[in-house]
Amino acid sequence: MIIHLHFQYQQLNKELQSIIEDFETSGEAVTIGQRNVIKQFEVKGEAINVKSFKKPNVFNSFVYKYIRKSKAKRSFEYANKLIACNILTPFPIAYIENTNIFGLTTSYYISKHVTYDFDFRDLIHQPQFPNRKEILQQFTAFTFKLHENNINFLDHSPGNTLIVKKSENKYDFYLIDLNRMRFETMDFNKRMHNFRRLWLSKTMVKVMSETYSKLYNTSYEETYSLMLKHSRGFRKKINSKKLRRSGRKMKFKSE
Repeated sequence: MIIHLHFQYQQLNKELQSIIEDFETSGEAVTIGQRNVIKQFEVKGEAINVKSFKKPNVFNSFVYKYIRKSKAKRSFEYANKLIACNILTPFPIAYIENTNIFGLTTSYYISKHVTYDFDFRDLIHQPQFPNRKEILQQFTAFTFKLHENNINFLDHSPGNTLIVKKSENKYDFYLIDLNRMRFETMDFNKRMHNFRRLWLSKTMVKVMSETYSKLYNTSYEETYSLMLKHSRGFRKKINSKKLRRSGRKMKFKSE
């Protein structure tokens, strides 16, 4: 087990090693997914989240040890890059990798627990969500800040932004699930393309494109048109996949 600690948390080495050794049988489940598991623990009075990544197949196991950084390492490094740009994310404490001669076996990313009020999905499913327009405007400014810092967050989807209400009209946004990012110059098309996974309604696109056009100094019409185009294109792609899957299921049932 190799533990890579943030310099502010060097004193937690033994505690984190113990948590990982007992991970399967201890901790409070936050997310139990098909690929990854997130559990919450308390260490020296502080709540932390430990994300256990799915064990890679033989090929990826080799890749993540010898060729490419593991998801845990990328999450840790990207979190530090975000913080350096004054972009909020749960504070990175450590990442842990277990390997053998063939490659990576298991890996973990550890961060401070953030108590949040809601996430972006609530804004999609609840059109009458309190202060919805103001939140969308501030979220758009948050995304603009990402783009201005040349950050292309490839998993910019509804479940990956936690929202904390700071006051009546002020909200903080925390990015999570960080292992897929590109650090590159963001032209206008890339910026609008980055909104596609958010499952925006036309009303949401109107609010967000109006805000973004002012920040980026481009026309509302151009911003709205391109944001809507990418959003609809993504929806169509996902819906087509669902239809193909359901078609296969119906075919199998009929045979």
